[in-house]
Amino acid sequence: MNLRILAINPGSSTTKLAVYERGTPLFDETIEHNGSAIIYSVNPAGALAFRMDTILTVLAAHGIEMQSLDAVIGRGGMLRPVPGGVYAVNARMLTDLSSSKFGEHASNMGAMLASSIGKTYGIPAYIADPVVTDELCNLARLSGHPDISRASVFHALNQKAKAHRYCFERGLRYDEVNLIVAHIGGGATVGAHEKGRVIDVNDGLGGDGPYSAQRCGGLPTNATLRLMEQEQLSAASLLRKLNTTGGLMGYLGTDDGKEISRRARSGDGKARLVYEGMAYQTAKEIGACAAALKGDVQAIILTGGFAHDLMFTDWIIERTKFIAEIVIMPGEDEQRALCEAAMRVLSGQEQALEY
Repeated sequence: MNLRILAINPGSSTTKLAVYERGTPLFDETIEHNGSAIIYSVNPAGALAFRMDTILTVLAAHGIEMQSLDAVIGRGGMLRPVPGGVYAVNARMLTDLSSSKFGEHASNMGAMLASSIGKTYGIPAYIADPVVTDELCNLARLSGHPDISRASVFHALNQKAKAHRYCFERGLRYDEVNLIVAHIGGGATVGAHEKGRVIDVNDGLGGDGPYSAQRCGGLPTNATLRLMEQEQLSAASLLRKLNTTGGLMGYLGTDDGKEISRRARSGDGKARLVYEGMAYQTAKEIGACAAALKGDVQAIILTGGFAHDLMFTDWIIERTKFIAEIVIMPGEDEQRALCEAAMRVLSGQEQALEY
């Protein structure tokens, strides 16, 4: 078996595709789309047909024969909360995704497209570590009020992939070590990985943890309610404001990390303060995860887009290097992460789970 794997990652306006063979990319490409034809909620059958035609066209252009594939893996969508891992696509999963039972998102099409290809060409179809991955310990679910529970919504695919890669490169087992993984990008999530399970992590979408490129992170409750009242905002309008015009965008009018870094380096005091503030809050979240792991931490992994900026990561390292070794693994590499997940199953390192 060549372990040739196709990864499908549907976005709202893109389809990201890659084929890896034994961990080596044969190609990794992002195809941009326009128009409502690609939106599942507008035209389910048409959106799937359009994406499938795109996939087949791109594979043919790269000389990849469908019969040469050993597996196909799609980006996990909005499912019920599940433990992390690789899941075989089944009828129950497809029903939940096609009905948008747990929410609408373009990634819901990942499993549907993978299933169609798998059935047509007789190969296994998987998803891995969807955003709804939930392994929180009971202590981590407590919010401070009985009517509100803390939720697990984070960059599960990238966090788990970087943790697995760190362990593989050092001859360690992911399920035998404790790690802290900080993903800093459009959103920021910091997870405490205890022997293969993310027992605590901030809700990167729900207003918890550090501020990031566009999102506010945790805010003082009373001040937030006063803002809502003063601006006469509905709940939906407030959430949109906090999740799209907060963080770097709110303070500096841009979420372009390269531009903000340039301004901070060239003497813009406000840009430096706000940019370092994001690193400061990320470092505090890392410290909280270290406490959750009782100080037993093998390493801290910094990942996501902002991990490319050494000035930014240096600010985090200054405040957290007393905890454990710090490793920088920038970017997301979602297609690589998906292919590596499928490869672990095909090579017998991991068992596929049932949804």
